[in-house]
This record gives sequence, C-alpha cells and structure tokens, in this order.
Amino acid sequence: MPIKLMLRNVLAHPLRALLTIGSVMVAVFLITLLHAAVAGLDATLQQASANRLLVQSAVSLFVDLPLSYQQKIAAVKGVEAICKWQWFGGRYEQDKGGFFAQFGVDHDTFLLSYPEIEIAEGSAAGFTTERTACIVGCDLAAKYGWKLDQTVPIAGTIFQRTDGKPWEFVIRAIYRSSKTSIDQNTMYFHYDYLRESLETGGARGPEGVGVYMLRVLPSTDTLQLASAVDALFENGPQRVQTTTEAEFNRQFVSMLGDVPGLLKLIGSAVLFAIFFAVLNTMIMAGRERTRDSGVLKALGFGNLVVGGMLVFEGLLVCGLGAIAGAAVVKLLEAPFQAILSARLPGFAFSTQSLLLGCGLAMLIGLVSGIVPGLRVARLTTVQALREVD
Repeated sequence: MPIKLMLRNVLAHPLRALLTIGSVMVAVFLITLLHAAVAGLDATLQQASANRLLVQSAVSLFVDLPLSYQQKIAAVKGVEAICKWQWFGGRYEQDKGGFFAQFGVDHDTFLLSYPEIEIAEGSAAGFTTERTACIVGCDLAAKYGWKLDQTVPIAGTIFQRTDGKPWEFVIRAIYRSSKTSIDQNTMYFHYDYLRESLETGGARGPEGVGVYMLRVLPSTDTLQLASAVDALFENGPQRVQTTTEAEFNRQFVSMLGDVPGLLKLIGSAVLFAIFFAVLNTMIMAGRERTRDSGVLKALGFGNLVVGGMLVFEGLLVCGLGAIAGAAVVKLLEAPFQAILSARLPGFAFSTQSLLLGCGLAMLIGLVSGIVPGLRVARLTTVQALREVD
C-alpha cells in the first residue's frame, strides 16, 4: 500500500513532477559538463612533459623573441634540442568561420621533441622534407574531411602574403596524440617557410619567434637550466622567462581568468538553485500529504514509514531526473567533445563526472525529502488531521 500511494502522490501533479524532473536533468548535465571541463584542464597540466621547457618574452607571450637567441640557448649545457614555435593565426579559406590553431615549428626537431605525437597517416619524412608540408591533427582532419596530399589554403591575418593570395600548405601527415597536453585540432608547418617568405618580401608580418621549446637531457636539473637561460638575456635586448611546460600551460589558461574557479562557482550556483527548487516542491508535497499522513498513522503506520514516504518521493523524483540527465549526457557526448576538445584539449565526458552529477542529484533528493519527512513524522495523528481542517 505505501508504495502504490507514493507512486500515486508523484503522479498527482504531473506538470510539477515533470518540471522538477526536468530541472534535475539539466543540473546533472551541467554538473557533468562543468566537471569534465575542470578535469580536462587539470589533465592538461598533469600530463605536461617534465623534460621540456618553454622560453618566452618576460614582457608578454605576445612579444616575439629575436631569432639570434636560438643559437645561444642551444649552447646551454643540458639542452638536447630546441624547437621554435610561432603562432600563425590564419583562417581556413573554404570556411570563413574556420578558425583553428596553426603553428610554424622547426620541422627537424618538432617530432623528435614530442614523442606523444604519433603519425596516424602519411609519414614523418613527408612532413620534414617538403617546404610547404604540414601535419594536422586527426580531429581537425575529420572536421573538414581533409585527406593526405590535399592542399589547404589559409588566409593570413598576422602574416599576409604580399600578392594577396592565401598561404597554401600540403598535408603530408595526420597525427594523433597519446596525451591530452597535445590536442588533435592543430596544424603544424615549417617555420622556415614563413621566415623565408618574410625575408624575401613574399609576406609581411612580425619577425622573430613566439616561443622556444627546449628538450632537456636526462638527469638535468630543469630549474638550474631555466635559470641559466634567463641569465643569458638578463641585460636584454629582450629579457626572457623560462618555465616548465606545465607552468606554461597554467599561465596560458590563466590568461582567460580563473577558469576552473569560475566553472566550480557556476556548478555551485546550479546546485544551490536546483536544491531549493526541489526542496520547495517537496515542502509543498509534504503539506499536501498532511491529511494522508494522519490517516496512515491512524491505521497503524509508524512515523518512520510516514516520513520515509516523502524521503522516497524526493529520491524517486531526483532519481528519474538523474536517469534523464545521464541519457542526455550520452546523447550529446560526441558532439560536445568534438566542439570543446578543440579549446579544451583534455575535455571528455567521463564515468566519474557522470557519477558525480547523479550522486549530487540523489543527495538533493534525500535532503529535500528529509525536511518535510521529519515534519510529518513529528505530528501526532490528531495534529495531522486537525491541521488541514
């Protein structure tokens, strides 16, 4: 009898129940999404290589370093390899909104310095031996339907060709990454192609290098090496700041603000709002059930059963919302990962994120059911029957 009565109570106000279930569903989805984003940012930092250092301008990441610095840095004891990185910032010609990351790199040291980059199609030799060759991530290739040996036109924004034509890069390899610190939505091409175009007047734009990446020899003290590189240019002409890859990534994320803190704040606000929405629903339900509670007590049901019915009702409503939210997560998992992984390399819906969302939903149901449940449990039979009269 109590079980049938509880189900009847939930269905007594179908619109209210549907709205409450819907709000819990949205909360589960948002909490899962936000937790996945924060976990992705953390994974990007945790999976950064311990044997790579980044040298940037001490003024700003947007200030380029002189080309002459490369030879001096390479001579520092402990540096195994050095690779230039230059942000290109172009746009895909065949998709006016098609923006993705492009970097000019030293083709002869890039792949050696990043063993987590695995060639899925094509060959490393094809990329390194051709002046206009590029290597693209598998997610980026899938997004635009690119194939090997295809020419990709990129309209320059920072670096523009003087003839007004787009830059053309030939895809000679498609890569996948074994670590989230390197995303699969980026194009890499020969820095020399860019430099030669600038020097011969074929293009215009800022000269220099955005970042020097240093691959450190095993057993080298990275902190001492970083200090030695910084000391080289203490008196200019451009002071530098050398950091570990993890710290560099952390600084890059912090340029957007305290993203993890903001996401956690949004998640807390969502939980706060949904909790009081469900609590209000259950308090209303508890007041409506006061006469029923008095009748049940008159029939011999104890306080635990009478109060437990409201707790169960809260769990049932939130449980249905959690199931619906989990279904939405699974339904939207692929498109959201395709969209957000380009901006958050470590982003991925995980079982842990989903369980967290569902667990918090059930906790809301439990707490919101306990409040009215305790109230009706404390009422005597006479009080319960008299309160509604």
